[in-house]
Amino acid sequence: MTAESDVLAPSPGGLRRALEALYDISAGLAALCMVALLVMVLLSIVGRQLAFHVPGTDAYAGYLMAGAGFLALAHTLKRGEHIRVTVILGTLHGRTRRALELWALAAATVLAGLFAFYSVRLAWQSHLLNDVSTASDATPLWIPQLSMAAGTVVMLVALIDELVLEWRGQRTGAWNPEASHNE
Repeated sequence: MTAESDVLAPSPGGLRRALEALYDISAGLAALCMVALLVMVLLSIVGRQLAFHVPGTDAYAGYLMAGAGFLALAHTLKRGEHIRVTVILGTLHGRTRRALELWALAAATVLAGLFAFYSVRLAWQSHLLNDVSTASDATPLWIPQLSMAAGTVVMLVALIDELVLEWRGQRTGAWNPEASHNE
């Protein structure tokens, strides 16, 4: 290999750092959505107490709640915090367990791919059609739909990441046996 090809080829550590940064940025945006959601709710409460109204606070609170949920998906997956049905998985070992993990991750990746595709398409169509909210805020709907589209795309990347790691036998923390004792 030449020095030039070494520079162009991404190192596994660099790719891993980039993916982790992507998941962390998405989680950070989800956290910002939660803070903004709190501000919207507090503004609504204070407005009622002091007899003033800020139009659209309910709609924006809903947009922010959805944004927080979608943007947090990948980070939650990568931290092993998604709810998993481990009744069957806990009884399996070796190749059977690995095959089930691969099948589940492949199925989840296909579903996430479809969800991401249609979420991006929805936001794009809303932009093209100048679709606006019917609430008093009249927000162009593609703006809040961007968080759904971004969250589902990052979730797709995270699932592909998990699938590749499982395929290579490098996946860690796929199943926490302690989690089954918390139910």
